[in-house]
Amino acid sequence: MVWGVLLAGLTWHSARNDPPTVREQRTMAQAMPRVHAAIGELVAAASGTVYALAPAEFEQGCRVTPFADGAILRRHVELAVPAGEERAVLERVAEGLPSPWRAGVRLTSDGPRLRADAGEFVTVSGRTVADGRVRLSVETGCRPADAVLASLLPEYPRGPESAALSAALSALGVPAGGPDELMQVACPSGGVARTRRADVAAAAQSPQAALAPLAGGTPVVATDQLYAYRHDGVAVLVELYEDRTVLAATTGCAD
Repeated sequence: MVWGVLLAGLTWHSARNDPPTVREQRTMAQAMPRVHAAIGELVAAASGTVYALAPAEFEQGCRVTPFADGAILRRHVELAVPAGEERAVLERVAEGLPSPWRAGVRLTSDGPRLRADAGEFVTVSGRTVADGRVRLSVETGCRPADAVLASLLPEYPRGPESAALSAALSALGVPAGGPDELMQVACPSGGVARTRRADVAAAAQSPQAALAPLAGGTPVVATDQLYAYRHDGVAVLVELYEDRTVLAATTGCAD
C-alpha cells in the first residue's frame, strides 16, 4: 500500500513538473513560440541574402495516436542566391544557428541538406529546390491541434515592404492595392522581419527588363523563373510562372 501511494505521488509530480518526453505531449499552441523563434533564428542567420517569409502551412488530419487526430505546422523561408552558391549559403546559415541546435550540412544524393534541432521536438531543415533557390523549413511534426492557424498568426500594419511591393507591381504593369499577405517574425536581437506577398496575373512580356531599374542593374538572381534584388533596404523576390507572378518584398533582421 505504501509503495502504491508513493508511486501515485511520483506520477502526479512528474505529470505536473517534468518536461515533455515525446512530441505528443506538446500541443500546437505550445509549439508555436518555438516555431516562431526558430524562423527568427533562420532569417537572422540568412542575413545578407535575398529572402522571403512564405505563408505558413497547416496540415490537418495526421494521427497523433491511433485514436486521436492532429495537425502539422510548417513554416518556410525562401532564399534567392547566385547559382552555384547554394551549399555555401546553407553552410553559412548552419554556422549562424544556436550551437545547441547542432546544425550541420551534409551532401546527399539529392544535394546538400541542412539539419538542426530547435528543441521541443521542432525540426529545422534546408535544401536546394532549384538553381539559385534555397528553402529553409521549420516543422512541428504531428501534434494535438488545440488552436487554429488564423488565431496564431495575427495581422500587422504595413511597412517599407509595402512600398517596395507596390513599386515592383507598378513596374510590371499590375495595379497595386489588390489582395496580398503579410508574414512577420521576431528577430533574435530585437525588431522584426516581415514579408508582404502578392500573387497576381502573369507579368509583362519581359519582367526582367521592367524590374531592372529597381534593381539598379545588379540583380542578385536573374533567370527565366526568378528575379531577385534589393531596393532601398528591402529584398524583393519575384517568381515567374506562365500564368501568374508571385512577388515578395521583405524587410529583414539587422545584419
